[in-house]
Amino acid sequence: MNRRRADTVVGGLVAAVLIVGGALSWQAYQQQQAFEQMGSMMGTSMGAVHGTNPLWYVLGTLLVSAVIGGGYLAARDDLTSTDVKDRSQNEMAVPTDPEIAESSEGTTQPDGAINPESQPQARVLDLLPEDERRILEPVLSSPGITQIELRDRSDFSKSKVSQTVSALEKRGLLYRERQGRTYRIYPSDDLQQNQAH
Repeated sequence: MNRRRADTVVGGLVAAVLIVGGALSWQAYQQQQAFEQMGSMMGTSMGAVHGTNPLWYVLGTLLVSAVIGGGYLAARDDLTSTDVKDRSQNEMAVPTDPEIAESSEGTTQPDGAINPESQPQARVLDLLPEDERRILEPVLSSPGITQIELRDRSDFSKSKVSQTVSALEKRGLLYRERQGRTYRIYPSDDLQQNQAH
């Protein structure tokens, strides 16, 4: 399951618990107030007659929300990282022995996977998250692309493009040069050399 989708589902569930708990607490509070008014009119205490104390609803709501949210956060990486595990297993299947690597100099392996020794650029792209890949691929195909053009190609917001480009720049995968009110973005020298081979 996609991490963003899982976060949305669990967030919606916690919000629903909070709304229902809030409504039950409010209803219990109103009921308690009505019984107290009735008791004051009759001159007796009706404290033992009314239903559950609203404080119990509030505490129960908070407890259930904390259990759901905390349980999800504890298991979040296990639930949402299946594609990362699959990638790492595929990488482990790639032979690292130099003799085996020399014998499989082609661009693909028997199962159709890309040989990382012959195409290191493809390996870098495979290891990146999808949003970073959507930024880096146009930069590799069109070096010197402006940040505005990159925003149009990736369908990301201006701030998302800026944040992602900054993150890739910090890791040394690309660099930018200011041009007027925008930037021209180029792949790093290492990635360009790997692309040329």
